[in-house]
Amino acid sequence: MQNLTVNGRIGKDAELRTLQNGQTVCSFTLASDQGFGDKKTTNWFRISLWGKRGQSLAPYLLKGGQVVVAGELEIGEWEGKAQHNVNANEIALMGGRGDKQGGKQDDGLGHQNQDFAGGAGNPAFDDDADSVPF
Repeated sequence: MQNLTVNGRIGKDAELRTLQNGQTVCSFTLASDQGFGDKKTTNWFRISLWGKRGQSLAPYLLKGGQVVVAGELEIGEWEGKAQHNVNANEIALMGGRGDKQGGKQDDGLGHQNQDFAGGAGNPAFDDDADSVPF
């Protein structure tokens, strides 16, 4: 299993679908830049978030929003090009388009942008070095 953590901007509003077996999946694309200047390239990832987490977060995963996604990476091929799919385990909303809360965005679950909305409720990035267990 290959785990990946990637940050970037949402390419288009998330789509929520219900499959024939009754499971729900929230899917969206994520653009992550690499390099800078003339050497800047953009990597695109297809993100899938399953179940209640996907249902809860879909309205907040809007085009242009910045997120951090952690999950299992699957590399496939489509029309001769590599396709990067990530089955998300955790997502952190990092603010973005229309953000008027001083850099913080509420995900509708009572979390601000520092918390992984799909995880165990632990801060995604804790600036307090005293809380590091080692």
